[in-house]
Amino acid sequence: MMTSPTTIHRHPARLQRWLPFLGWLPQQTSRSLRDDAIAGLTGAVLVVPQGVAYALLAGLPPEYGLYAAIVPTILAALFGSSRYMISGPTAALSIALFATLQPFADAGSDEFIVLVLTLTFLAGVFQLLLGLARLGVLVDLVSHSVVTGFTAGAALIIATSQLPYALGLAPLESSGFIATWPQLLERLDSIRPDSVLLAGFTLAACLAFRRWLPRWPGMLLALLAASLLAAWLDPAHNQILRIAAIPTGLPPLSSPDLSLETLRLLTPGAIALGLLGLVEAAAIARALAVRTGQQLDSNQEFIGQGLSNIGGAFFSGYVSSGSFTRSGLNASAGACSPLAAILSALFLVPIMLLAAPLLHHVPMSAMAGLLLLVAARLIDWHSIHEALTTSRSEMAVLLVTFISTLLLALEFAIYFGVLASLALYLRRTTRPPVVKDTLSQAPQAIQQAVEAPSCDVVRIDGSLFFGACESITRRLDKYDRPNLVVLAAGINFIDLSGIHLLQRQAHRCHARGGKLYLAWIKPGVLARLQRSGLVDNDHHDDKPLALAIRNTRGGP
Repeated sequence: MMTSPTTIHRHPARLQRWLPFLGWLPQQTSRSLRDDAIAGLTGAVLVVPQGVAYALLAGLPPEYGLYAAIVPTILAALFGSSRYMISGPTAALSIALFATLQPFADAGSDEFIVLVLTLTFLAGVFQLLLGLARLGVLVDLVSHSVVTGFTAGAALIIATSQLPYALGLAPLESSGFIATWPQLLERLDSIRPDSVLLAGFTLAACLAFRRWLPRWPGMLLALLAASLLAAWLDPAHNQILRIAAIPTGLPPLSSPDLSLETLRLLTPGAIALGLLGLVEAAAIARALAVRTGQQLDSNQEFIGQGLSNIGGAFFSGYVSSGSFTRSGLNASAGACSPLAAILSALFLVPIMLLAAPLLHHVPMSAMAGLLLLVAARLIDWHSIHEALTTSRSEMAVLLVTFISTLLLALEFAIYFGVLASLALYLRRTTRPPVVKDTLSQAPQAIQQAVEAPSCDVVRIDGSLFFGACESITRRLDKYDRPNLVVLAAGINFIDLSGIHLLQRQAHRCHARGGKLYLAWIKPGVLARLQRSGLVDNDHHDDKPLALAIRNTRGGP
């Protein structure tokens, strides 16, 4: 049977929808391949210290941070939407993962690792289902203030968790934000000057590279210099705590625990971490798209993130998302396509084989200094200042999320922030402004129909729907002149409750010997009023100047 030309042309588009890499992979040239290779190698060098640091934040052995930068990165690049974003381990997700699983198992234990894999798998399934259901718009429910408050709280938790290592103290019994500080104060007399020196040296070296040599792998070179300093201070390796030995080799195969009890235990946290990962990825992809002019597909990005986490759960990875640092470096290094992210993951394999044995010489205090810098960079001071000075509602959302992050489980902090955003949004929409205006602002048709002394003019800047009717009615009842003119340019929508409100107001005006008028009615609102019988059906203007509302008895 012959295939029609239409069918032949239709198949590539269908395939590209499910396999988005078919859109950019055939477009590669020798020049773009070279640029992607250079950007990929740069990213692979950067991810070594970052991956190790983030794995320690998550309570995992350090090699898991490198594993999470291989298979998840490749899958996100192949099936995602952004051309420049690189996925992998992130600071916020690492600390959120640790805080979520800490009550259930000891960090670094075999049981903890199995729970990490399961949580990663569940988060990926949640993300994939959202993408397949075309629900990319849901990420907009997490406002910028929620993300700002959460990351600021996570930054404080990160800094607090690393202070014992930076000060050379023994590991604390509790790593909760509130419980950690009394223990730190009790052990101030046990602070080791050599650990403080190494942490400060690493922090200063990273800042120096960032200031004067931003294109150099500053984090890696700072850790190398700190390791040499530690070898000089403690050549016998018995005074300064070092990172545990990292096994060499490819990411081993793994499997999550899909028992009903484990699924029930981890599903709430997986949804929260999945949502946080999507928010991170969407924010980074949008920021890069603004700079490059790329058109994004949020649903496809959800699918890519979901597949990356599902795949990562079977290759010893943990929950990942877009990395702002690596993505920004990727774009700055001249990447042309997602192939740069794939090459960065592939280049990481030989780097791991060479560098993994050397990581055993890196002091934990140096890694703590590096993570203190990461935590400081997480805090968006500009957005915090903006929220605190320009909007009380945004300030409230930010503070609720920030405090919840410090005091509650991190997944509940995200939920609290989203609920606070929705509550404040509903408060604004259910209490739209009803402002007294002047008759001079009303259309000429109304000015001719009514006399100024017997007329009140108000402007409603919000939709007439069931949630706002009670608030609007209370304020309209304050006006007692016979005629009432409502300037309706701000009314975008009206439902049955809003129609009943107009019926009641028209009846009140009629009882006083006047009428209710609507001016500047939008076409959609006018169509509903015509169907309800409140106005005549012979008005065909796009924006009628003025209509009198009938006094009907049909409403309550």
